[in-house]
Amino acid sequence: MQKLLYGVAYYDEYMPYDRLEKDIGMMKDAGINVVRIAESTWSTHEPQNGVFDFTSVNRVLDAMHEAGIKVIVGTPTYAVPTWMVKEHPDVLAITPQGPGRYGARQIMDITNPTYLFYAERIIRKLIGHVKDHPAVIGYQTDNETKHYNTSGPNVQLAFVKYMREKFETLERVNAAFGLDYWSNRINSWEDFPSVVGTINGSLGAEFAKFQRKLVTDFLAWQVAIVNEYKRNDQFVTQNFDFEWRGYSYGIQPKVDHFEAAKAFDIAGVDIYHPSQDDLTGIEISFGGDVTRSMKGSNYLVIETEAQAFVNWVPYPGQLRLQAFSHLASGANMVAYWHWHSIHNSFETYWKGLLSHDFEPNPVYNEAKTIGRDFERLSPQLVNLQKKNKVAVLVSNESLTAIEWFKFNFASSKNYNDVVRMMYDELYKMNIGCDFVHPASENLEDYTLLVVPALYTASDSLLERLNEFVKNGGHIVYSFKSGFTDENVKVRTTRQPGMISEACGITYSMFVEPKNVSLKGNPFEVGAEDNYIETWMELITPTTAEVLAYYDHPHWGQYAAITQNHYGKGIATYIGCMTSPAIMKKVLEHAVKQADLWGADQNLEFPLITKSGINQSGKVVRYYFNYSDCPASFEYPHNDGVELLTEAAIKSEQAVEVDAWGVIIIEEY
Repeated sequence: MQKLLYGVAYYDEYMPYDRLEKDIGMMKDAGINVVRIAESTWSTHEPQNGVFDFTSVNRVLDAMHEAGIKVIVGTPTYAVPTWMVKEHPDVLAITPQGPGRYGARQIMDITNPTYLFYAERIIRKLIGHVKDHPAVIGYQTDNETKHYNTSGPNVQLAFVKYMREKFETLERVNAAFGLDYWSNRINSWEDFPSVVGTINGSLGAEFAKFQRKLVTDFLAWQVAIVNEYKRNDQFVTQNFDFEWRGYSYGIQPKVDHFEAAKAFDIAGVDIYHPSQDDLTGIEISFGGDVTRSMKGSNYLVIETEAQAFVNWVPYPGQLRLQAFSHLASGANMVAYWHWHSIHNSFETYWKGLLSHDFEPNPVYNEAKTIGRDFERLSPQLVNLQKKNKVAVLVSNESLTAIEWFKFNFASSKNYNDVVRMMYDELYKMNIGCDFVHPASENLEDYTLLVVPALYTASDSLLERLNEFVKNGGHIVYSFKSGFTDENVKVRTTRQPGMISEACGITYSMFVEPKNVSLKGNPFEVGAEDNYIETWMELITPTTAEVLAYYDHPHWGQYAAITQNHYGKGIATYIGCMTSPAIMKKVLEHAVKQADLWGADQNLEFPLITKSGINQSGKVVRYYFNYSDCPASFEYPHNDGVELLTEAAIKSEQAVEVDAWGVIIIEEY
């Protein structure tokens, strides 16, 4: 990509009156250089079966081109028109909750042949229509695509075919999944029951993996169609999203991002996050690090918030802070959902850059400063390359399996809570991270692997992790790792199974902690932070050094946290869900042992720093202050220039960062 993209989603079809010319004038004033259109408006472009009307698309493309604004065109397949459902009600997904009902978006069965016929037709008609327009720089297939829990008879039949191809015989299925339990044994392929009612976690987890594959295949199918039309100077992307907790939180359970991203030229993402006093930058960093890791390259932020909800309207300075935070993780585009606030329907109060009056406002005025800086600094900030030595290993399979087998009956904690606790503490220590997955071929590129709750894993993966340590790598495992094989079948050896060799520990019992702390407070955290919760494994070391024992009248002889020298490396094992403060200390200890503790670690949240190499080969360092108070630090690196102000910066110089401020230093 030659320059930074600064954009908005734009829906001319939603406007209460014609203001395209006025909107473009305001976009130009704000430095907006790209808009995203069409992904939500199938019923406008095909008002009746086989009747196509691209008037609104033509109008926007021509006007944007005249203004010098580029366009990303979306395939409008994630919200089906009424005529389709009227004529073919079976296009709606049948889910465990029953047949679908029309109204919301993302309610269709992405495997339904009728839906796929009409989806292919609108894709070919639209992309064929716009492909040669000079304003179009790329395409987005679908939007926030997932499987939408489709699980009707046709999906069940496809699952049986998938199982026959994978396992070949029912004997293998029954043995791998333990289906003799409660007479779940399947003795004929014709008798294979719907998985919707299964009580077998192995079978249920395999079906979830199959559903994720449906998403991968559906997106690859769309990409293949678009690729027939796109020019060599155009790209295809997808707007991936995350587990949603009122904002973007964790690994998406319904998509294998790493597999699905393979079909695309560049990964795209939406990242939404708390703001105002709750702005930490963590979700921006987490989402960016995951998306950059999908393809190991720069990515597009296709959606993020401008105003959005009443509790997300940014304080002065926060919109700038957020925009540059995306760039610091490797984004080449920051785009808001959306340009204008709509006046009716479901997302009326998910406000855009403009409010309902369409007039300039403080958020829009701040966006104008971002647009100017993006344009001016594009040569220094685009295509930032990042080389991290720490990676977090995430597993969709473990995420799903832990949904089947919760940590305990009383807790709402899940896999992503463990991922985020470990990631968040690394972030607060200014440890740059990538993400890897069980099939990653580049594990050996890293010095330290952080492995949250790897509950289900193949023998080959665990052997590879043992070899990683033996060859000099460092691993920090959380509890519940190595427990089951790839079919979510508990290993018959003492836990934690095969990684016992590298970790130097065993255990066979685990309990819910009640009023348990770590004996002697070995990590010297505050008394209020010396606690564990949710899950504890009663560990006996074999060769490991004990870093912490439980403080409990009955469990006090058992280890809680250990480390073990194995070959040339070290494996740390955390056998319980700790407080964040204890997690921070354990990870800090591991980072220092891996010789990755440096000058940046003299700073900690709310001062966050990220860095990379720009396309001129120079180091660029971002410093962010995620707080309402000014902050200062002594700049520890080579001399450079602060890009926003063009002020010279000397090594060991005292540097001030405003409240909710950012500075960007390019080293000489």
